[in-house]
Amino acid sequence: MKTFVSKAVDPAFAPVPEPHEHPPEIPLAVHDLTVAYHRKPVLWDLELNIPEGSLVGIVGPNGAGKSTLLKACLDLVPKTSGWVQIYGEPYKKQRHLVGYVPQRESVDWDFPVSALDVVAMGTYRQLGWFKRVGKKQRDQAHEALEMVGLGHLADRQISQLSGGQQQRVFLARALAQDAQIYFMDEPFAAVDAATEEAIVALLRTLNEKGKTCLVVHHDLATVTKYFDYLVLLNMRVVASGPTEATFTRENLQKTYGGKLNLLENAVEALRHVDR
Repeated sequence: MKTFVSKAVDPAFAPVPEPHEHPPEIPLAVHDLTVAYHRKPVLWDLELNIPEGSLVGIVGPNGAGKSTLLKACLDLVPKTSGWVQIYGEPYKKQRHLVGYVPQRESVDWDFPVSALDVVAMGTYRQLGWFKRVGKKQRDQAHEALEMVGLGHLADRQISQLSGGQQQRVFLARALAQDAQIYFMDEPFAAVDAATEEAIVALLRTLNEKGKTCLVVHHDLATVTKYFDYLVLLNMRVVASGPTEATFTRENLQKTYGGKLNLLENAVEALRHVDR
């Protein structure tokens, strides 16, 4: 698959992107997407085609617009221009196909519900309006908790769980949705080793089922181990494509610029790519 590389990161000097084709059968297509906060662009003229069944890492420096990209795809922030399609249709028509894991810091963990209750929320779209969660949905939630190693904590209040356990509860909720495409905003941030292993196992399970996962990620050293497809982002798409072709020194330099300390963290990961 071709790797697309932008000629500039600064939107003030960015050329008009060449037209891209967006096949309707792919899980995610982004066309000419611009998002601005207080008239300041955060994302600029994004073009993306994400192939089905990919584990996609979204990588870039702080302030690059990674979380904003996910939120724009899910209609959580307004778009200045452009559009996003999920399997050829707007998100509002395809919500039942989408699972979302937000940043843990954005969730009110003091809300008085159990881990099982939170996971069961992932089945609400199956039920429709005004229908109560039944045995089938609770069994489904239990199964999802077991998959992330928390079946024994199903009745524990979420406020009593550790940060890593809370993150796994939200992963289980997304799993209970049985979606086709998952958006995960920094699921690996500040988690313990057990949670990281659980997340990696979950990603691989979803991948084996042909699901597509987009994951905002910061650890450059683990990019090649976790993801088979990569989006390098710094307001624009600097490069996108299969990880082995996209995760290069040249593309990282274009993405991170002079932040050499971040690039140094990727040296070990890049060594085996260059072999």
